[in-house]
Amino acid sequence: MTTASPPGEVLLAVDGHVATVTLRNPGRYNAMSLGMWRALSQTLEQLRQNATVRVVVLRGDGDNAFVSGADISEFGVQRSDDASVQAYDAAVKGAQEGIARFPRPVIAAISGICYGGGLGLALASDLRYCAPNARFRMPAARLGLGYAHDGVKRMVDVLGAARAAEMFYTAQVFDATQAATMGLVNAVHDDLFGHVRTLAAEMATNAPLTLAAAKLAFNTVLDGSPPEQVAAVDAAVQACFSSSDYAEGRHAFAEKRPPRFTGR
Repeated sequence: MTTASPPGEVLLAVDGHVATVTLRNPGRYNAMSLGMWRALSQTLEQLRQNATVRVVVLRGDGDNAFVSGADISEFGVQRSDDASVQAYDAAVKGAQEGIARFPRPVIAAISGICYGGGLGLALASDLRYCAPNARFRMPAARLGLGYAHDGVKRMVDVLGAARAAEMFYTAQVFDATQAATMGLVNAVHDDLFGHVRTLAAEMATNAPLTLAAAKLAFNTVLDGSPPEQVAAVDAAVQACFSSSDYAEGRHAFAEKRPPRFTGR
């Protein structure tokens, strides 16, 4: 299944309970075109409606790049005045929020270049793993671009203010080892895609309602725990205890067998 808007495309593959979303823009190191930002939002909304999908893997096409950033070749047309800048920024925000607010876990598998908008997509994900060839950079200061509040907040939430400031102010390239040290990625793996594939499959065997409640709780904490969101977390937790999966988990533990969760 493919959602496409030239140049570049967003590819979707679903295998059991795991969906893999691949960002592809040949010749531009998977740079995100305006059409790709919008297609990614649409793909995530499609997956949101698919209750059989319990985990999403986000990756770039090939081994050389996750996403090299926004497709700067479009900026002369797509970001040439206030209206077009606002429309473009809305598309970027929609894609990044689509990941951050996706109701189930999203894993970013990062091989090669992860710059600018690609870094924003990775930071919006719940878990991030990279290959030894991964390179990370926030080049906004080299391009004269402003970076919106939500994107800066997410970077500060993940890295802390000092590390986020270092990435922004220096516009330097950080390698995989540095990324792991600063907490930008969870770990570095030689067989990145094999590791993420195995991890996603394992995660998909866990109780879906529990994963969803945890994701909601994490986002609520990051949002400053507004009362209405805290109430929603409490309701999600109660739904876990009221579910047949809760009973299944107890029975499976007592019977020393793997649980068979249904999400109900």
